[in-house]
Amino acid sequence: MRLGGERRSDNVEDRRGIRVSGRAVGVGGGIGTILLVIAALYLGIDPRMFLGGGASEEQASEQVSNEPRPAEENRMADFVSAVLASTEDTWKEQFRRGGKTYHEPKLVLFTDMVQSACGYAQAAVGPFYCPEDQKLYIDLGFFREMKDRFQAGGDFAQAYVIAHEVGHHVQNLLGIMEKAQEARARSGETQANRISVRLELQADCFAGVWAHHAERARNILEEGDVEEGLKAASAIGDDRMQRRAGGYVVPDSFTHGSSAQRVNWFRTGIETGDVNRCNTFRPQEP
Repeated sequence: MRLGGERRSDNVEDRRGIRVSGRAVGVGGGIGTILLVIAALYLGIDPRMFLGGGASEEQASEQVSNEPRPAEENRMADFVSAVLASTEDTWKEQFRRGGKTYHEPKLVLFTDMVQSACGYAQAAVGPFYCPEDQKLYIDLGFFREMKDRFQAGGDFAQAYVIAHEVGHHVQNLLGIMEKAQEARARSGETQANRISVRLELQADCFAGVWAHHAERARNILEEGDVEEGLKAASAIGDDRMQRRAGGYVVPDSFTHGSSAQRVNWFRTGIETGDVNRCNTFRPQEP
C-alpha cells in the first residue's frame, strides 16, 4: 500500500505500555465457550455480542511498563494510524453525501489485556469494537498471528482488519448495530448467530467500500493488494476456522460467515463502493 505520504490520524490512543492484571471477560463452559474461543482468534465486535453479558472487573489493576518498543511494532503502529486516517476521510465524505455527520472513532493499541467500556478483554479476543465508548481495540500481535497462523499476511490484509472494525463503528452510527442487538435478544441461539453473521458480513462490505473510495481518491493500492485482502477474508471464514479447530463444520454456530460469504461481501464493497449494496440483512442475500 502507498501510505508513506498520507496523513496520520489523531485518534490513536496508545496503551501498549500499560499492563492490566486481574480478571478478564468471564466466559462459561461448554461448546459455546469453545466456539467463542475459535471466533475470538479473528475479527470481532463488542465481546458481549457472544458472551451475553458484561465483563468482570474485580481485582483488576494497571501497571505502566517502561520496556522499549521494538522498531517493527512502532512501524506497525504508524501504519495503523495511516489506515485509520484514510477511513476517516472516506467515511466523512460518504456520510456527508448522505446528509449525515461522521463522528470519528478512537483506536486503542494495547498489549495482552485492555479495559474498555464493554469490560476487560484479553488479546485472544482479537480486534474488537465497543459501541459504548465508540473505540476500536487492537493488539498488534494479532497481525503476526494472521501471518503465522492463518497465512494471511501483508499490509492490505492488516488494513482490512482495521477497516472491518471501522465498519462496525459505521453500523453503530447508523443505528444498525442497536437494532441487531435488540433482534438477537429476542432470538434463540441459532437465529442470534445468523444476525451476528449479517453484522460481520456487512462490516466486510463496508471495509471494501473504504478500499474502493480510498483508491479512487488517493491511489493507495499496489499490485496484489486486493488479492491479499480477499485471501485474508477467506482465511478467517467460520468454516475454515472450525475445520482447523476440530475438523468439522457446524453452520448453525457461525458468527462471522463462511469464507465464501466473507470474500463475496468484501469484494462487493471493493467493486461497487456503494454502501447501499451492503445490505446483508435482506432475506435473499447469502
